[in-house]
Amino acid sequence: MTAVANSSGPQAGALHIPAPVGLLAELTHRCPLQCPYCSNPLALERVANELPADVWVDVLKQAADLGVLQLHVSGGEPTVRRDLEEIVAGAAKAGLYTNLITAAVLLTRDRLEKLAQAGVDHVQISFQDTELTNADRIAHYERGHAKKLEAAGWVRALGLPLTVNAPIHRQNIESVPAFIELAERLGAQRLEVAHVQYYGWALKNRQALMPTRAQVLRSAEIVAKARERLKGILVIDFVVPDYYARRPKPCMGGWGRGIINVTPAGKVLPCHAAESLPGLVFENVRDRSLRDIWLSSDAFQKFRHTEWMQEPCRSCEFKEVDWGGCRCQAFAFVGDMRATDPACSKSSLHAAFADTAHGEAAGAPGPFVFRSLRASA
Repeated sequence: MTAVANSSGPQAGALHIPAPVGLLAELTHRCPLQCPYCSNPLALERVANELPADVWVDVLKQAADLGVLQLHVSGGEPTVRRDLEEIVAGAAKAGLYTNLITAAVLLTRDRLEKLAQAGVDHVQISFQDTELTNADRIAHYERGHAKKLEAAGWVRALGLPLTVNAPIHRQNIESVPAFIELAERLGAQRLEVAHVQYYGWALKNRQALMPTRAQVLRSAEIVAKARERLKGILVIDFVVPDYYARRPKPCMGGWGRGIINVTPAGKVLPCHAAESLPGLVFENVRDRSLRDIWLSSDAFQKFRHTEWMQEPCRSCEFKEVDWGGCRCQAFAFVGDMRATDPACSKSSLHAAFADTAHGEAAGAPGPFVFRSLRASA
């Protein structure tokens, strides 16, 4: 991994910071779907605050100069932006590999062709279930599933690589085998079977979404068998819910170590949930260069290395593997952003963390609080 020298701060010149590999560009929080597990913050950004296309294009050039290789164009729903082609073309000119992450319900074949011509290299389409009625219920959007299937066909017809995203929770977990069959049938190159992670809207809907431990283990077994059967044909990524893990996952590869997230309004974050942490100031690309923010902003330096860690993280042999786990989850469950991630078995609150999941999965699912501007905090 490329490293860039840190030219400011108390250890100027002594530390080298890895160049970011990817940039997640959240172009908008607008979306026709209302998924109750959306990774957007509860406080959704209004359209008036969105960065214009020319600023995005400049940001993407800065990202490429910094060392970013992959651009993940997301939202909300990025295709609501009428200037999406201009942004994609700017990414292509900067030499970035562009991955379009979309719900696909607003796409037409003509629009997709124009986006491909502008420089989209890869398309990810999210599916809420494989069964039409339940899929549309979860998305709170009529005929959405049928539109997604049609759009996936266009992606393959145009020769673009396709990833099927399958966000998994208690209300669709029994469809994991069907998701695998769907990805095969659509000719996808990759399937992401990702159990919902409980931040933002998903945390608000945790009781309605939390599966049982037995269901999670069964889904893992199904994926393991499918990986063996489909080796060389379909790549299957599998993400377990942290509540049933014994080791924490490194937050986005480590806080401020591999991924940059830029919000619709231009704030630069180490991860998409970072604004849930109190007291941190995230700088804006309107005011400061992306390189400066990455290298020396206070928020990115906050948890970048290991000096901030408390015990047992400070003396843990995995501290430079998981980088302390998720700070947002530590704050959400413990109330202390420096605490050990409760997903870790070494945390004093690990048992309580797991018990929370067991308790909520055992009860009847509550009603969804659908993600919408009306429900936004």
